[in-house]
Amino acid sequence: MSKALVFSGQGSQYVGMLRDICEKYPLADTLVEKANDILGYALSKIMFEGPIYLLKETRYTQPAIYLHSSIIFSLIKDKLDFSFTAGHSVGEYAALFASGVIAFEDGLKLVAKRGELMFTAGLDKPGTMFAIINLEDEKVERICNDLTDIEKDNIVVPANYNSPGQIVVSGSADYLKNNIGAFKEAGARLVKELIVSGAFHSPLLNSAKEELRIIINSTKFNNTKTPIISNVYAAPLINSDEIKNALIQQLTSPVKWTQSILKMKNLGINEFTEIGPGNVLQGLIKRTITDIKINGIDKSEDLENYK
Repeated sequence: MSKALVFSGQGSQYVGMLRDICEKYPLADTLVEKANDILGYALSKIMFEGPIYLLKETRYTQPAIYLHSSIIFSLIKDKLDFSFTAGHSVGEYAALFASGVIAFEDGLKLVAKRGELMFTAGLDKPGTMFAIINLEDEKVERICNDLTDIEKDNIVVPANYNSPGQIVVSGSADYLKNNIGAFKEAGARLVKELIVSGAFHSPLLNSAKEELRIIINSTKFNNTKTPIISNVYAAPLINSDEIKNALIQQLTSPVKWTQSILKMKNLGINEFTEIGPGNVLQGLIKRTITDIKINGIDKSEDLENYK
């Protein structure tokens, strides 16, 4: 059975994440303390105790998810046999760690800086995101194109292709809210605003992109030990320079998750294991393809069952 590891994205966080694993596995506790030292603040306290509003802030959410996912992988990497990795948005950084592209410490630093840059960009250019349910991709894309007026800085773009019939759009906060009815009029069953601090995966993050480019280009990247399916291209990458470029583009480009899952299925993957908090990706995969095995590793009991 050919397996892929997929790593959780933003929105999967919850208060208490990783706490039970740290209580049972000394290595996890050691890595958490190392992370706190690297970051210069007690991320573990926010993860373990909340409050939830603080954990939901992008600057804390992203390193929390990376830490959760990368620690789980570190605990069972010797027992895993996989052909591809992929991660949803920030999850791509944990996938790079699992594929041997970046070191644990470097991944944490990149994700922490990414979260800070995205948080700041959201303050400079307020944006929001809406989930569009039960509307064909082509219709969503057409509406986004019709609504966007770059000269007036009115941006509406597809941000996440999550599964068939579920796309998240991203754009200028007031403008998108005032025009969200266009998707309902086109036949969307549900249009729901997400609780985010900016217009992620859109041109409104261009200011963050340039600084992220500098940081990524100054970080050591290796060629992959296992191919990673890029969010930007929905295709496997191996070369470190190509991976760097894709990771930079990812900040302002849509996450092609549906296309990535279909690509892995076509490449022979018939088992997916989600690593990280929650089970969001497992649900998206189930809605995208059939006749495959899907499981997840989030808590200590999942680790015990997997072993």
